[in-house]
Amino acid sequence: MIIAPRGTHDILPSESYRWHLIEDKIKEICLEFGYKEIRTPMFESTELFERGVGDTTDVVQKEMYTFLDKGGRSVTLRPEGTSPIVRSFVESSLYAQPQPTKLYYLYPCFRYEKPQAGRLREFHQFGVEVMGADTAAVDAEVISLAMQVFSRLNVTGIELNINSIGCPKCRAAYNEKLKAFFKPHLGELCETCRQRYEKNPLRILDCKVKSCKAIYNHAPVLLDNICEDCAAHFEQLKRYLEVMEIPYQIDATIVRGLDYYTKTVFEIISKNKGSEGTICGGGRYNGLIAEIGGPEMTGVGFAMGLERLLLVLESLDLIPENLERPDIFIANVGDQADLFVQKLVYGLRNAGISAERDYLSRSVKAQMKYANKTGAQFSAVIGDDDIVAKSVSVKNMQTGETDNVPFDHLAEFIKTNTMTR
Repeated sequence: MIIAPRGTHDILPSESYRWHLIEDKIKEICLEFGYKEIRTPMFESTELFERGVGDTTDVVQKEMYTFLDKGGRSVTLRPEGTSPIVRSFVESSLYAQPQPTKLYYLYPCFRYEKPQAGRLREFHQFGVEVMGADTAAVDAEVISLAMQVFSRLNVTGIELNINSIGCPKCRAAYNEKLKAFFKPHLGELCETCRQRYEKNPLRILDCKVKSCKAIYNHAPVLLDNICEDCAAHFEQLKRYLEVMEIPYQIDATIVRGLDYYTKTVFEIISKNKGSEGTICGGGRYNGLIAEIGGPEMTGVGFAMGLERLLLVLESLDLIPENLERPDIFIANVGDQADLFVQKLVYGLRNAGISAERDYLSRSVKAQMKYANKTGAQFSAVIGDDDIVAKSVSVKNMQTGETDNVPFDHLAEFIKTNTMTR
């Protein structure tokens, strides 16, 4: 038997309604905030991620699905959402349109890492990106949108942590301080961090190796070394969050795992048992657009994994009953009724009614047993007498009540009485 590749997951019909629940809510919120959907290719030129994400990150060094296509070109399945969107922003000259550009996406990404709960090799991300606006008000809006998603889904037990990692100007000076701090400990760092020491010492602060963490926990704090402009931006962000009454904590250890971040970075943490950990992360990326070949424009955004979000909803028992079920199941008796029901079901569907019928030539008893399993709200059994009478007895499957309904009024009756409408 051929099975699904490790780290992937089939979303079965019994689960897909959960995804619809989340995605529909996300789209509703994004519309209210003025964000429009963008969809980018599933694979991109490998160079895009090497330049955008950074060749010293774990994503580029260890986790990308990279291969040569039949033309000998190096392509990579997208490991994250921001770089492809910035590439599209530049390539499509969206920067020439009135700014800011406010976008959202819902699509799968791919990383080769050890599969675990909520972290698969093929995973699904929701994210937003805003290009062309440099004020802290935009940072605050992006954060508020993320918090609104959790609020609308009734998620509790979460915490917003914010930090500033400065700009290239103040970070250059900070990197020299980091190098001076780590120099006596080079022999104690892992091999990856020894490479980062030369190329990008800030990446050492994102290492998950315990021995490295024990060392960098005593390193100089970046937030204490940002320039005046970055400090003012961070203070303004805090004021915006406070006026919107969004609680936050300052976490000076947040650096995020991708090289393109500047100034604001943030994470939303779940404290709920069974779904602990970061469930949303983002920040500002003021140099990325120019790095990818566009003009000197700013950007800010976030990403949240839908698998992780589902874990949180499950841990809080917030997954509702599946209401994706037929409005009516229509059984039939005899050849004439079989043809009539085929036409009737088609007509009801054209009228916007979710209608089902039997396709296995089962007995009436077996058809009604199947109707129960579908969860249909109404059922009807049509025979030759009903066709002559031009009406049928319609049963409410929840209450057991019946109504005699003319065929001409059946669609109207169902629309009026269906509970999910």
